[in-house]
Amino acid sequence: MALVVELLLFTWTPLQGQVLNGIDSLVKSSFKPLEGLRVGLITNHSGLARNGKSTIDLLHAAPNLKLIKLFSPEHGIRGTAEGKIGDALDPKTGLKIHSLYGASRKPVPATLRDIDALVFDIQDIGCRFYTYISTMGNCMEAAMAAKVKFFVLDRVNPIGGKLFEGPLLDGKRTFTGYHEIPIRHGMTTGELARLFHQERFSHLDLTVVPVGNWHRGQIFSDTGLRWVNPSPNIRNLKAAILYPGVGLLEFTNLSVGRGTDRPFELVGAPYINAKELTAELNRARLAGVAFMPAAFTPNASKFKGQACGGTHIHLIDPHSRTVELGITLALALRKLYPKQWDVTNLDKLLAHPASAKAILSGGSLPKIRASWQDDLSAFARRRSRALIYGD
Repeated sequence: MALVVELLLFTWTPLQGQVLNGIDSLVKSSFKPLEGLRVGLITNHSGLARNGKSTIDLLHAAPNLKLIKLFSPEHGIRGTAEGKIGDALDPKTGLKIHSLYGASRKPVPATLRDIDALVFDIQDIGCRFYTYISTMGNCMEAAMAAKVKFFVLDRVNPIGGKLFEGPLLDGKRTFTGYHEIPIRHGMTTGELARLFHQERFSHLDLTVVPVGNWHRGQIFSDTGLRWVNPSPNIRNLKAAILYPGVGLLEFTNLSVGRGTDRPFELVGAPYINAKELTAELNRARLAGVAFMPAAFTPNASKFKGQACGGTHIHLIDPHSRTVELGITLALALRKLYPKQWDVTNLDKLLAHPASAKAILSGGSLPKIRASWQDDLSAFARRRSRALIYGD
């Protein structure tokens, strides 16, 4: 028989205007939901309470539960690593850190035998191919198989909870395409966990500990919460907002600004004429963004040490449709540099062959966008059943 997902509701009221994280809600409840449980915590440096205390320290010090192991996602427990990561020990607590971005991307059964609950607390940024939500899904799958309880300490969607856009995943599920959701999903991790529970893991014992005093229209800068770079190249809210569009092209031979001080705000390549590309992008008259010619030389990552021409994306309206920006950029590159722009991996993050084909054949943004609408309407109905927070 399927287990019913639980959403914890508390009687306390946060201070007016003060958005609180799920960990803050848990602390206010005196850790009651985890009382008496042996806990494994999936987290990284972004797992912080509003006052800056880490979720690791808070759970480790809690008198009514036992934190016995840690699990870390891509970029490691401190959010600074690149590439595969090995297991380690946390120097402060002495707990073992099991890497979920190394030999395995989900907890192996042996690591779950001595725990009663897995707790997830990581800041997502609202994009399908940002891998923290894939780590959450993999951990939910492992917890269900091991009959271990699963808790999500929810966090706000930093780029907002109203707008969702882009094509739904079409094809094989991967670590950068975990579930059939659009590129920009407009959900919190807790809401995504509820969606995964409804559609894939109905036998999982799931509890979402909600954020307090957050509304769907708020972006991170509206919350008063402390910004922590969730990964090395998402260094501010602007980068997070641009990532669903600019990031979807980074497996092509295009620099998306890694190795500069403006990742995901700069795009370019040695073969690009900065004025030519910028003029083409500005002709599209996208709402909420503008483009300026740029020249840069990355000191790391793609085109390291090579002079690149390109464009600097100026985000005027933080509520802009940035997936559409990414499609517009792809159409411009295909039109201007059909021989130089290598499209071999165009569909790797887009994960929608029909849209990739339309880009390659010189389609238009309105027609490509229109091709998503039936799927987005169906997603809106699926999504509505998992939402927690109001407008």
